Amino acid sequence: MNPYLEILIRAVGAFAAVIFLTRLVGKSQVGGLTITDWVNGIVVGSIAAGLVTQVNAPAGYYVFGLFLFMVLNIASKWAGIKYRPLHKILDDDPTVIVHNGKILEKNMRKMRYSVDDLTSQLRQKNAYNISDVEYAIAEPNGQLSVLLKSQASPLTPRDIKLPTSYRGVPAELVVDGVIIQQNLRQNSLDEEWLLGELQKQGIQSLKEVFYASLDTEGNLYVDKKRDEMDNVLDITDKLPGGMPQ
Repeated sequence: MNPYLEILIRAVGAFAAVIFLTRLVGKSQVGGLTITDWVNGIVVGSIAAGLVTQVNAPAGYYVFGLFLFMVLNIASKWAGIKYRPLHKILDDDPTVIVHNGKILEKNMRKMRYSVDDLTSQLRQKNAYNISDVEYAIAEPNGQLSVLLKSQASPLTPRDIKLPTSYRGVPAELVVDGVIIQQNLRQNSLDEEWLLGELQKQGIQSLKEVFYASLDTEGNLYVDKKRDEMDNVLDITDKLPGGMPQ
């Protein structure tokens, strides 16, 4: 068989097989990418690594393989736009895993989604209590979309028709003990002012500062390298000896 024809057959087979296996693994593994993007990232990286390290094989084979996967990726995207059933096969559908504060275990099992996956992503959406969640939907790229119940949603100024002032991005002034001079100048400040403000907080040396930033209202936030905390919250389920409960 012609080696390039064999590579073509292998590429199509590998593309289909890896997508199928990825669907079996579940959404929690795709790390913010669609299934086809995740698959192509892995496969193209592997082919590129082979091109660099497999010096005994003709480079043309690997280049042809990279070209084939690029074509397959573009073709699958185009076909998914034109034919919705194919799009569902390639990139999956959103899946509801929490409805009105209730976990849908059947849907979680179908996606190979663990409770740790769920609670971790809920915390990233500032949802610490599952009973406060109206809907939690696992998107095709593995991300979790969360809608809190109305009684648990934060009250916004718009809700009470309260006027607001501008709130921009804080300017970093110190990172790991080093002053960011450009940000000082942009805020019409100097080192003398910064050191004076740090002294007001009992800090005598920049070496004590891990991070400092200034918000648009002129408030200085400072985090010291040595945090003076008696008790640090541990949210793991390990026993004092280090073994899980």
